[in-house]
Amino acid sequence: MFFRKLPGVSASGMGLRLSQKFVFLLFLSGLVTLCFGALFFLPDSVRLKRIFLSKTDNPPVTVGSENGVRDHTKKTIRDPEHLRGITPGKGETSTKLKSLSRKPSDAYEARTAEKTAESRVPEVLNQARGINEAGRARDAATAPEKQTASSGRVEHSPAFDYEKFKKCLLKPPLGTEQGKPSDPPTLQRRDKVKEMMKFAWDNYKRYAWGKNELRPLTRNGHIGNMFGGLRGASIVDSLDTLYIMGLMEEYNDAKEWVENSLDLNTNGEASLFEVNIRYVGGLLSAYYLTGEEVFKRKVLELGEKLLPAFNTPTGIPRGVINLGSSGTSWSWGWASAGSSILAEFGTLHLEFVHLTELSGNPVYTEKVMNIRKLLNKIEKPHGLYPNFLSPVSGNWVQHHVSIGGLGDSFYEYLIKSYLMSDKTDEEAKRMYYSALQAIEANLVQKSPGGLTYMAEWRGGLLDHKMGHLACFSGGMVGIGADDGAPEKRQHYLDLAAEITHTCHESYSRSATKLGPEAFRFDSGAEATATRLSDRYYILRPEVIESYMYMWRLTHDPKYRQWGWEAVEALERHCRVEAGFSGIRDVYAASASHDNMQQSFFLSETLKYLYLLFSDDELLSLEDWVFNTEAHPLPVIRRGCLQEQEETPPQ
Repeated sequence: MFFRKLPGVSASGMGLRLSQKFVFLLFLSGLVTLCFGALFFLPDSVRLKRIFLSKTDNPPVTVGSENGVRDHTKKTIRDPEHLRGITPGKGETSTKLKSLSRKPSDAYEARTAEKTAESRVPEVLNQARGINEAGRARDAATAPEKQTASSGRVEHSPAFDYEKFKKCLLKPPLGTEQGKPSDPPTLQRRDKVKEMMKFAWDNYKRYAWGKNELRPLTRNGHIGNMFGGLRGASIVDSLDTLYIMGLMEEYNDAKEWVENSLDLNTNGEASLFEVNIRYVGGLLSAYYLTGEEVFKRKVLELGEKLLPAFNTPTGIPRGVINLGSSGTSWSWGWASAGSSILAEFGTLHLEFVHLTELSGNPVYTEKVMNIRKLLNKIEKPHGLYPNFLSPVSGNWVQHHVSIGGLGDSFYEYLIKSYLMSDKTDEEAKRMYYSALQAIEANLVQKSPGGLTYMAEWRGGLLDHKMGHLACFSGGMVGIGADDGAPEKRQHYLDLAAEITHTCHESYSRSATKLGPEAFRFDSGAEATATRLSDRYYILRPEVIESYMYMWRLTHDPKYRQWGWEAVEALERHCRVEAGFSGIRDVYAASASHDNMQQSFFLSETLKYLYLLFSDDELLSLEDWVFNTEAHPLPVIRRGCLQEQEETPPQ
């Protein structure tokens, strides 16, 4: 009745065809559902996940150029997103990648590349398991708080005793008279650095309060996409700097914002590295310096959100994590074959050990010790650690080695893990000196002009380039000089001084007296940037960091003088009406500004300058190590804490 009868086709024949169509449609719908599910659960299908997962106010995380964490990077890796469109090949992320520390690098010299799939079948199975494991990991992270079946009350692990911790410090954190230097000229210079910090902070507060960073030329805030919806990066990064400088009104404003406005319940895609070094490091440091419980509470909540990044077949965390309830993680789209970055997964140890200290939960230490266990197991080419490692297979993906972006803070954290353990972590010590020996044998070079530098290694071929991020290594080699073989102490101090001198030359050979992002030692060039894309300066701290360490180790007045030259250059070329800005070309007499006051300028650059012009007892190196974002973390004196527990109260 509803279907017109076709000539020559019986009613029964039509009924058969309808049945066939129904079966076919049922099969087709099942096939579509199966394909959809398979695509959705592929661990590296980042674009598909972004379509179906909850959206945030921020665009997806993208990283464009390599150099860094750090940054950082560092520094891992910090690829200045404000340089997009200024220099060819620069990406859009402001990483230290110290890497993104170090300090999150040639501000990630990477070319935005399509992710190359590894073997999908085992990874899909592991990802499916990982969905359930993410829930178990969150349960494990809260293990110290177990529900008592009978009463329903929460049973907490023993609380961290802040007063006992303070008694284990050899010196007061702020030293005598807050580290005031005895000679008036040095005090005057320190006061100038303090004024620079207040100027930078006041303008951030006026024009960008609650945002991640200040754009001083346009006088507005910048959010970016590194932190997965977290806000106030400049606030959290500045807490300890404000406190040690005695800017208490500003510190109290920052503390109030953290207590009332730092929202950790975000659902965005964040750099594990950058969140760890800036937010986790900043909150830990603020707690240890002040004892304010709000910082402890916030950092433990945030630390738990990072644990699902470790849900991989090897336990090597992926670089990007959703901070929301899904806890999904994946590798950077530009990283070779979905690999994780050495400077990112190698720059977690200091902070995670302290998360265990404060929470009583061993899971944080277990996660980073698992990373170390894998690195000790696999073969290192010529004793070197390449920058890319597969979190699926646990094998190196490329044989590119750098002490600058992509690798830098991994080495820094080895020697600092040893120092932070009160020199009991013998494994970290062994790994550091073994790596340093390989670096000296393969990467350390001497230029025709007599400058010592660290080249990069690409599968056996040397690239005679040194990044600004690699200039932290002068300080690193210096602080480790006392703990290697006694007969090599002077050798390491000399090497540290030579590297620091080379990095100073990269500053002194520019028109602005500020150093470029990278400088070369080939084709007749010495400590100068030969490529237009390497000529920028984004307020980086690494050279000044080495000045500070070398001053404390040697008290050679040239390091304070070099630091003061940097202050004068920053004032002349980077200070604008509403803050400080990086510049596009250090060789141009007339500065062209990039309109970004990086949070690490407040956390690192100004802090290291302030310490350089302070008495050595201000944050004494006997009691404190600095994470790769310059956040001071205390040496853990286990024996001292145990003695206090065993001593009955008077």
